[in-house]
Order: sequence, then structure tokens, then C-alpha cells
Amino acid sequence: MGNDQPLSLMRLTRQLIQEYLGTDKIKGWQIIGDIIIINIPKELEYRKTSIGNALLKLYPRCKSVLMNKGISGEFRIPERELIAGIETETIHKEHGCFFKLDASKIMFAKGNLLEKMRMSSYGDNEVVIDMFAGIGYFSIPIAVHSRPKKIISIELNPIAFHYLKENIKLNKVENIIKPILGNCKYITPVKVADRVIMGYIKTTHHFLKPAILALKSGGVLHYHETTPKHLIPARPIQRIKKVAEELGSEVKILKINKVKKYAPGILHIVVDARVH
Repeated sequence: MGNDQPLSLMRLTRQLIQEYLGTDKIKGWQIIGDIIIINIPKELEYRKTSIGNALLKLYPRCKSVLMNKGISGEFRIPERELIAGIETETIHKEHGCFFKLDASKIMFAKGNLLEKMRMSSYGDNEVVIDMFAGIGYFSIPIAVHSRPKKIISIELNPIAFHYLKENIKLNKVENIIKPILGNCKYITPVKVADRVIMGYIKTTHHFLKPAILALKSGGVLHYHETTPKHLIPARPIQRIKKVAEELGSEVKILKINKVKKYAPGILHIVVDARVH
């Protein structure tokens, strides 16, 4: 797991945890808003309450500690156990934007920050469709930092959709973002978008047809995928071009951006493509 603290502070905190608990096996945690999310090895789970309370002593501004237990389902819902504190809802500030979420039920990938910052530089005077909006990971930064005509933010998970609407209000972008609850495979509007964001992974290629159909001629697609290193760039490019050809469209690949390491030998990438 990524850490949001300077290395020296992380090292100091590990030393303090070792002093509190007598273990150096606690390696990674991150802070979302005022909630700490931590990985605890199986052999130390019996000490989870002590570990959680120790972290709250080390980070007095934080109110709760959640222990990661995995990710499940189509919505990639985190399985997290509250091991210290009482609240799981928080407001996280990132890149000048505010994100309200329940950290026990919603993922927040801090490793995608550079990609979110990159996307926030696009969209001036454009209609943007965010097909997998979540709580507004891409929609909110674009609305806050760019000048889009409109952002259509589609989300299927009712819990994430609730926080998407909360974050639209929190960031005062009600006049820019139109949230829609539903499956983007079936409800994405056709030929209205200058830019389409496909900020999903694993099975994103299953949604390429509605994404390409949503674009005006000359519009730009941002296609996310988790790809084995040896299949970059061939596989994602082939997938985009195959669907475009079936729809009678032409594609020009503009850029391939590496977001982060997803697993051993697998990268999370984004392909930028112009579609005519």
C-alpha cells in the first residue's frame, strides 16, 4: 500500500510502533482524511486493537483506524474492519478538491493522483462523460480546475453515487456536473461528448462500444486498463481499434500513460486516443 507520509516520518512511526508493540512487521498504511487504513499481517491480527490505538496516539489528528481485509465484487468494495475509533466517514482533500466518503465502503486510490491531476488540465469548453464516476475521482477535479461546458458522471454503485452527489455540492460544481445512476453500458448518451473517461480496470474493454459511440467525431477517449508488461502497448491498442473498426470509426493513438504498478508484472495504464 502507498504511504502519504515522508520516508523519515514513516521510518520514525515504524520505530514508535515497535516501541509500543514490540514488532517491526507493520509496513504500510495510508491516511484518507482523518482515517488511517492499515495492512496487518495475519500473525499479528490478534493485536489489531493495540495496533490501532497505538496509531491513534501517533497521529492525534486522526479519529479512526481501519484494517484492510480485501476487495470484493463488481463495485470493488473494500472489506475493512474498524479496529480503533468510532467513525468511518471522512472528508479527504486532494489537489484542491474535497472528497467525502465512507472509508469502510469506498476505495480511494491515492496512487492515481498524477493521473487525476493530468485529467484536470483537460476539458475546457468541452462536454465530458465520466463513465465510471465513483465518488467523483475525475469529474470533481475537472469541474474545479477546468472550464467544461458539462460533465455527465455515470455511476452504478448506489453508495458511491450518494457520495458523488455529496461531493458535487461540497465542491460547489452543481452547475457543471450532471450525476446519473445506472449502468454506463446501457445509458451513456450517443455522439455528445468531446471527451470520454473510462476510469475502470480489469474489464474496461467490455464498455468500449458505448464509449466510442458517445464521442463526437474528433473526440478523445481515455481508456484505462490493467495490462501485463509484455502486452503493452499491443493489447490495449488492439482492443480499442477493433471496436472502433466495427463501428466504422478511425482511431489515432495520442499517448500511453503508465499510472502505477497494479500487481507483479502488471501495470495500470491509460491510452489516450482520438476517434473520428
